[in-house]
Amino acid sequence: MTTLTITDAKKNLGKWLGAAVRGEDIGILAGATIVALRPVQVEATDYAWREYGVTPAELDAFIKAESARIQKMQRKGEFIVLPNNLEQALAKITHHKPRRAKATSRTTKKRARHGSTRAA
Repeated sequence: MTTLTITDAKKNLGKWLGAAVRGEDIGILAGATIVALRPVQVEATDYAWREYGVTPAELDAFIKAESARIQKMQRKGEFIVLPNNLEQALAKITHHKPRRAKATSRTTKKRARHGSTRAA
């Protein structure tokens, strides 16, 4: 088994994960304990049951109900197609465009730091 410190593992994590996937025994020291890197098989229905106690029949019923709800929303035109750009997507969702902040003068910054206000 190749045993690494956390620092060494972080430096080349991709390399060590690849080695673990190929079947090599890789361990990382966490205090006095060695934690092994190993690939794990995950199945969606098994995950739903283990994490939430949902049976396959319940999961199928949920999927059927959600598919019907989504189709109904599509027919009504209730979906918004969002652009890949996060800023544009947020603007579309919130129905406004973000404003550019004004440049702050040195005097304003100084007043804000000291909590002073200008007499009228």
